[in-house]
Amino acid sequence: MLDIRDALTALLEREPSALTVTTCGYITRDVYNIADRDNHFYLVGSMGMAAPIGLGIALAHPDRRVLVLDGDGSYAMNPGCLPMIAEHRPDLVHVVLDNGAHESTGGQRTVSLGDPAAMALAAGYAAAHTVDDLGGLAALDLSVTPVLVRIRCLPRAHPAGRRVEWTPQQLVSRFRARLATPSPA
Repeated sequence: MLDIRDALTALLEREPSALTVTTCGYITRDVYNIADRDNHFYLVGSMGMAAPIGLGIALAHPDRRVLVLDGDGSYAMNPGCLPMIAEHRPDLVHVVLDNGAHESTGGQRTVSLGDPAAMALAAGYAAAHTVDDLGGLAALDLSVTPVLVRIRCLPRAHPAGRRVEWTPQQLVSRFRARLATPSPA
């Protein structure tokens, strides 16, 4: 199994220009501390909303790739968005970082929904994968979308990084400015 920060680093290196939506809590803090970019939209306090917001961005900007970074707890809060994403077929990579815990709120065990990859396929995603090491993650073909990638992660063994210093209004303004620029080739 992977350290969440290693998985996030690999994903951000693989998809540097993707419009990236992060779920709330420690995942947002990790991404912010690994590589704060203007194409990152941090959901501060909006658990369960990364995938629906990612879908909205993908529908509004069909020429851009969208990377959704979800935790297993936030994924479990909103499985109803899976068929909507599947129906619209956006260029969207939906990642579920699965460590079995709500780490941001004290480490409570998350409710199990079974196999997130199988759920995505049943909902109509074009592809879905489960990986638990960097080699498996690097080997994935993410060209057929929408695709769900469940990454099995270790419980956090490090302190959370610093909090996002942008206000929600600043985050929206910064992200909108990025959306107004042409997509990198």
